[in-house]
Amino acid sequence: QGRPVESGGGLVQAGESLRLSCAHSGRRLRDYRVGWFRQAPGKARELVAQIRRSGNLAVADPVKGRFAISRDNAKNTVFLQMNSLKVEDTGVYYCALTTSENTFPDSNSDYWGQGTQVTVSS
Repeated sequence: QGRPVESGGGLVQAGESLRLSCAHSGRRLRDYRVGWFRQAPGKARELVAQIRRSGNLAVADPVKGRFAISRDNAKNTVFLQMNSLKVEDTGVYYCALTTSENTFPDSNSDYWGQGTQVTVSS
């Protein structure tokens, strides 16, 4: 059924905004809990935001007030709006799908996208 595909990354200056997209051609995203993760160089991958099947949203403390997650069912896409970007937001951003309320699949599975690079310069 393919993988989710992320897009929208790029190079921006601190304080600017980006909107990332996670789309899937083979799965209906509203049937899954979808998470946005990021991985900075030399650091572990971390969950920054998620949206549950019910539409319930959650955003991690380091990005609270700056990042927002949303879902467009008609476009079968989950977005991550990132405002007031900081240098420490730099990393590869991934989206992942799961039917579990507690875990995400192994990152080698096809429930993970290939990632999109976000670089924030000072």
